[in-house]
Amino acid sequence: MSLDTIRTERAPAPVGAYPHARRVGDLLFLSGVGPRLPGSGQIPGNLTGPDGTLAAYDIDAQTRQVFANVRAVLEASGARWEDLVDVTVFLTDMARDFSVYNRIWAEHFPDVDTAPCRTTLGITALPTPIAIELKCVAALRRA
Repeated sequence: MSLDTIRTERAPAPVGAYPHARRVGDLLFLSGVGPRLPGSGQIPGNLTGPDGTLAAYDIDAQTRQVFANVRAVLEASGARWEDLVDVTVFLTDMARDFSVYNRIWAEHFPDVDTAPCRTTLGITALPTPIAIELKCVAALRRA
């Protein structure tokens, strides 16, 4: 079995010792992808208070950026957005953010028959001050 490791500067650097993605046969497994900006690591829509703690965030901005980051990893892997088959979504405030996330999801996947499967989980925290993270699997086309 061949394992190909994928890293790209077009997506934010991983926050730990892991690759952006790993290809195994015709499947592509993405590590958790958050909304940090490539290069700077800034988090779109985060506002900090005078003491440096998170005061507010914009789930719309973070969702759009996390989708852009997923797309960058897919493209670096030779895959396309349409190749996604399964997405696990982690939200730190399900009650507040799910409807916004769901609306943006529908913009990016307007046809339910071709959209990937999806599981959305409400969790208490992520490793950096982000409100959303995606874990994705794509099926790659044979050449």
